Amino acid sequence: MVSTFPSLNTIDLSRIRLTIRNLQPQLVEWRRRLHQKPELGFQEKLTSQFIAEKLQEWGIEHQTGIAQTGIVAIIKGKKTGEQKVMAIRADMDALPIQELNEVPYKSQHDGLMHACGHDGHTAIALGTVYYLHQHRHNFSGTVKVIFQPAEESPGGAKPMIAAGVLKNPDVDAIIGLHLWNNLPLGAIGVRPGALMAAVECFDCTIFGKGGHGAMPHQTVDSVVVAAQVVNALQTIVSRNVNPIDSAVVTVGELHAGTKRNVIPDTARMSATVRYFNPELTGFFQEKIRQVISGVCQSAGAKYDLKYWSLYPAVINDVGIAELVRSIAEEVVETPLGVVPECQTMGAEDMSFFLQEVPGCYFFLGSANPSKDLAYPHHHPRFDFDETALGMGVEMFVRCVEKYLGGAD
Repeated sequence: MVSTFPSLNTIDLSRIRLTIRNLQPQLVEWRRRLHQKPELGFQEKLTSQFIAEKLQEWGIEHQTGIAQTGIVAIIKGKKTGEQKVMAIRADMDALPIQELNEVPYKSQHDGLMHACGHDGHTAIALGTVYYLHQHRHNFSGTVKVIFQPAEESPGGAKPMIAAGVLKNPDVDAIIGLHLWNNLPLGAIGVRPGALMAAVECFDCTIFGKGGHGAMPHQTVDSVVVAAQVVNALQTIVSRNVNPIDSAVVTVGELHAGTKRNVIPDTARMSATVRYFNPELTGFFQEKIRQVISGVCQSAGAKYDLKYWSLYPAVINDVGIAELVRSIAEEVVETPLGVVPECQTMGAEDMSFFLQEVPGCYFFLGSANPSKDLAYPHHHPRFDFDETALGMGVEMFVRCVEKYLGGAD
């Protein structure tokens, strides 16, 4: 909980190199400009234009128009040594939320808002590109910085992979971060294995037989059937999944009826399924169908079920996670420091990149209750402590320097 955060008065920024600390005002400016112009997935035209203009201004090799609005910047190190390739991924889309913050950089696009920190991710990636380009003598090999559209939906990672962003040259490892208001400013959440959950979805319509509320014996009550389905679905996790394996089935929408004394023909529900263990892939779809079918059959109802997978679980490579953890211990000087137990049932399409190459996705704490910057992600008053921007650049830069290294 935000209220349990330790005091942030002891944060020491001296471990962030002076050149990156000096970049902080520019990072804030970029982030705020992006925050004012939020765009939904695959519509990030202004965002990608801004990124491309900066890369062009700095003379950095890049490709635009990947998976519609995606961009890849390429920086080649000048050190001799093994020519490995590390990728850095940043998402850049916003959400269909009306911003309630009263700040000078408030969203100028009605009904749209950067309510999950992707504007910060983009600014951090831009700062990283700029720094690495200016300090190419610090590493060998190549860095690819991937600016990805549509993380929130419907997913931009897969089409970018299909377009070849991990090829020519082939990526050996990939890292990414998420600004995280569930952790206090500067704390790093990193762990090997599952960090974020797989997410699957389904819509179900129950077909009964409508009638008068006073004469239920003449009907097949779709509301009662739907209620029984919702209850029965909860036994899938509690009685079919190993208690050691976390999983969630949540029915978030249930719609039926138009009048209090009318039993409706149909009831509709929409739900999300979350789990960490890849061995559960395919299990829930079949089990949910069995449960719905059994309840409907016993009640004399019929159903239509649409089920689909959205994102797999975010699974961090052991070796790259250890690299990130070791860097975090060098950079982080905060009350909480490095937090290994930081899993969430939230989902991320960074998972598709991690299925292709070894990598690590980690959380960078960005909440600061003393500045009223601790609202949760996707809240209309979400915002974060921008001090985290420079911290993110330092983390990325050090990961590149340690992984790519090279000889002087």
